[in-house]
This record gives sequence, structure tokens and C-alpha cells, in this order.
Amino acid sequence: MTEISHKAGFVNIVGKPNVGKSTLMNALVGERLSIISSKAQTTRHRILGIMNDDNYQIVFSDTPGMLKPKYELHKSMMSFVNMSLEDADVIVFVTDLYENDEEIEEVIEKINKSGVPVLLVINKIDLNKEDQLDKVTAYWTERVKHELVIPISAAENFNIQKVLDEILERLPEHAPFYDKEELTDRPERFFASEIIREKIFTNYKKEIPYSTEVAIVDFFEEENIIRIRAEIYVERSSQKGIIIGDKGSALKRVGIQAREELERFFAKKVFLETHVKVEENWRKNKNKLRRFGYDQ
Repeated sequence: MTEISHKAGFVNIVGKPNVGKSTLMNALVGERLSIISSKAQTTRHRILGIMNDDNYQIVFSDTPGMLKPKYELHKSMMSFVNMSLEDADVIVFVTDLYENDEEIEEVIEKINKSGVPVLLVINKIDLNKEDQLDKVTAYWTERVKHELVIPISAAENFNIQKVLDEILERLPEHAPFYDKEELTDRPERFFASEIIREKIFTNYKKEIPYSTEVAIVDFFEEENIIRIRAEIYVERSSQKGIIIGDKGSALKRVGIQAREELERFFAKKVFLETHVKVEENWRKNKNKLRRFGYDQ
């Protein structure tokens, strides 16, 4: 009797900010592992989502949006992108109906020279008008060396199975890299901070979300409840006042929304305590970035 082979590999999802990379990974894995926001640059770290089956293990990697670095933070974010290109078995290059290759020509050149199979995924086709999809497809097929073009709508779960099938077709035979019970390589504290940060992105405008970082100081899991103490860092005292709001109303709103999301994510009651602190110019300081986990 022939033994069924097992496939395993790293599938790295790359693209410009706000094209739907996180939405796609969450749809593929079936869990909300990455921040989803209408604002660009919400993903700052490389997040692994692990998809297991009896015959395969896919290690998905959602990376920060490709951009031209303006801060030390951006340089760290781009290092995650470059690292993801080095260990990929399959690259899923995600774009949409509105993006171009401005500012990411160097990364595209690396992708084209990588020798790794590339699936060119065009997202948000639910917003397609007339022959817009044809024009976008023609534009990107000239620029990205690819094996296949797949139009999708990650938000509406359209053609996600097609993406998965094509990934499996290209996955090498290999033993699992992680325990089959694992969903991600990130600790629970990481997702707690990401969920709080997501609520900051949805509740504040302009520069505030981009100037904010969240650190989990305490994470205690008891039988019926998880107790979390989080510190929200901003770059200036004026931003601290905005985060807190009139009589603490803005911070209270973020705390309520974050707690509700945390309880859904961990399937357990959560007690959340938040404090706001000022860490001047943390995005531009390498030592401060290391404190927040940007050590690449």
C-alpha cells in the first residue's frame, strides 16, 4: 500500500499597504490572526498563521505592507518583508484595483529574481467597474514574474479556495514544521496587544494610530478569566490627551471594544486595564523599537 505523502512549506503573503493581505490570510487560515483596518500600515510584524490537515501543513506569513521607509520603524517593518522572501516556498503577491508599483520597484525586482513560484492575486474585485480588472491585470502581469493570476474578494470570501488549491499544488513534500495543534508562532500576549492596537486604529484619526504602540505588562490566565494590563505608548504629551479623551471617555471606549474582542478571541472572560504613557519619538529610535519587539 502506497503511503500518502505529506506536504509542508512557507507561503508568504506580500504586497503594498491596505491591499487586503491580512484579510486574505485570515480567510485562508480561518482565524482572525492579523489586524484588519481600513487604514494602511496596520500590520507591523511578520505574523505566522498555521493551517493543518492530515496531508499538509501550510505556514502562512502575513507581512507589513511594502513601502519606502521614513522611520526606523518602517525599516524594521521592511526587514520582515525581505526576510519573508528568503524562506518562501510560494509567494502570494496581493494587489488590488487601485494600487501601482510606485515605491516598491526594488522589492518586485527581488521577487522576480527569487526563483520562487508567485501567485499574482488581485483583490477587491467586488468593486470592479467595466474593464478595470482587465487593465489592472495587464499592468501587474508586465511587472511581476508569476505563474498564475487569481482575481479574488477576500472580504467576501470569493475564490479563496482557488488560492488554497494553487498553493497546495506548489507546496513541496516535507514533514510538518510545527506541531499540528499549533495555530500560530506568536504568544497570546502578542495578539492581546494587536487587538488593542486595532481598536486604536478604528477610533482615532490622522497620525495618532501610527504614533501608538501597545505593550502587555501583565497577562494572567485563571480558570474563568484572563487579567490583562496594557500600556499604550504615544510620542507626545498632546497625543496622550487625545488618546484619553474628555474625562477618559475615548480610552474607555477603546477599552470596552478591545475587551469584547479579546473575549471573542480567547473564548474567556477578560479583565482589561489600560494606561497611557509618553515615549518620545519611539518610531525613530532603534533601542526603543527593540523594547517593542522590532529587533530585526
